[in-house]
Amino acid sequence: MADNEANRGLLGRTIDFLRRPSARYSLATLLVVGFVGGIAFWGAFNTALEATNRLEFCISCHEMRDTVYQEYKETIHYKNRVGVRAICSDCHVPKDWTHKMIRKMQASFELWGKLTGAIDTPEKFEAKRAELAADEWARMRAADSRECRNCHSFEAMDLSKQEKLAQRRHNEDELKASGKTCIDCHQGIAHHLPKAS
Repeated sequence: MADNEANRGLLGRTIDFLRRPSARYSLATLLVVGFVGGIAFWGAFNTALEATNRLEFCISCHEMRDTVYQEYKETIHYKNRVGVRAICSDCHVPKDWTHKMIRKMQASFELWGKLTGAIDTPEKFEAKRAELAADEWARMRAADSRECRNCHSFEAMDLSKQEKLAQRRHNEDELKASGKTCIDCHQGIAHHLPKAS
């Protein structure tokens, strides 16, 4: 029996310790430590998660910095008369927690492209641009352009100040009836369209 105890090692003893009721610490102490530990974990997790939504993080790899970021800098979302800037996460990451977590998990799979070098040159990126754009447009379409609506709403639009064509196309009832959403008409608003488009 003593040999078995010695063979169990540190992991086995730790598991046994965690399964045993505490004779040294009160339940209140364990609850307070667990509560404080949970808050510390959540704070660290949320801080790290939000750091991945910063523009500096998004353009930290040359694949983004040298292609889509350069295109974005030429658009009204980057520089405009009122000084409001939409960054990558404003368009590509949902605000609400559930959809944000789903998108972050999807994005973690996109790291595979970075690791394998699938888009590590401008030529490789251009070769995959249509596929990447189609995937993003499909995601936005499925979410009814949720990220666009974080900044743009029909209630805030002054249709009388828009051109006649835009007034017709921004008719909310007609859009709903047609099943169209923002991204159906505004592809290429922040990045160049694929050559095949």
